[in-house]
Parts: sequence; C-alpha cells; structure tokens
Amino acid sequence: MTYTRYAILYEYCKGDNHYLVPAEGDDYMPEISRFYGLVIKMIFNDNDKHHKPHVHVYYGEYEASVGLDGEVLDGSIPLKQYRMLAGWMAIHENELYEAWNKAVRNMQFDRIDPLK
Repeated sequence: MTYTRYAILYEYCKGDNHYLVPAEGDDYMPEISRFYGLVIKMIFNDNDKHHKPHVHVYYGEYEASVGLDGEVLDGSIPLKQYRMLAGWMAIHENELYEAWNKAVRNMQFDRIDPLK
C-alpha cells in the first residue's frame, strides 16, 4: 500500500484500486459538474448527515443538498435552477449513483457532462 499526499488528499493504492482520502481535518468536495451557473459537488464519505445519496449544489449565494431522488434535504435553490438540476439528475441518474457509490468508499469518480 502506498500513500501520496495531494493538496488536501491522500491517495493510497491497494492492488489495482486507488482511493482518495481527505487528509485529517480536511474536507474534500470535488466538482462533479457545472452548467448555467450551477456548481454540483459530491463529498467523499458523506453519508452521515443525510443518510441518503445526494449532491451539494451552489448557485450564487444559494446552497442546497439535494437527494439523487430530487428531494431538497437542506438549504435552498431558486425554482428555475432546481428544475434544471432535476432534469440533469434524471438524465444522469445511473452516473450519479455510480459516483455516489465510489464517493462513499473514498474512490475517485468521473465528472458528468453538463446540461446542454
């Protein structure tokens, strides 16, 4: 097993698997997509607070945690932007669940194409 320190992450390799782990005291929230002013992020190992798959969405001064099923779990986002987000999430549902399953295991996930 090898460890490599990045800005706020440790990468460790176990066989062919590569895991990214936040350095102690650091939060790591990689961006999964960005479109029309919306920034969508997913936190590694983030299943304690909401206990369901979700993304963190930022739009200007708005912030929200939104379940992959579309439920707003925390915060708020304007209705127009929520509808764009919900449409994007429906189109990319399988990719989002795949990213979530990797994120909760501290594994790298791929970015997802933006809404066009």
